[in-house]
Amino acid sequence: MSDDRPVLDQVNIVVGDMAEAVEFYRLLGVEVASADGPWDSHHRTAASPDGLALDLDSSEFAAVWNEGWSPGRTGCVIGFRVSSRDQVDRLYERLTAAGHPGEQPPYDAFWGARYAIVADPAGNAVGIMSPAEPDRRSPPTPPSA
Repeated sequence: MSDDRPVLDQVNIVVGDMAEAVEFYRLLGVEVASADGPWDSHHRTAASPDGLALDLDSSEFAAVWNEGWSPGRTGCVIGFRVSSRDQVDRLYERLTAAGHPGEQPPYDAFWGARYAIVADPAGNAVGIMSPAEPDRRSPPTPPSA
């Protein structure tokens, strides 16, 4: 087993109605953080005691970090962490060369990580992300919607 294996560490649920989704997950017993101002309807983070990141995102916000996300689309993005920025590029190239559609080519994301998205054979979005580097962060602009 190699240390370079991707590790499942994040699920982004892209929702059509943030308030409805937050209410559902809170009723389920998930601790969903409140958000301020313009982010209230676009991004929420849920607490997970096992370290898995669970985020609720609006379709408009998903289109900011995934150029392949179409307006109004809902669903999940299954996120895998890899050990390096270069590994994001290598995995994206390997998967797309094998015929899997790329939704978001590798890029330096505003949260400081190298990030890419490829669709699996069933059409699920699969994110590949390097560790975030604080000196590569930039403030995102909330989507308008």
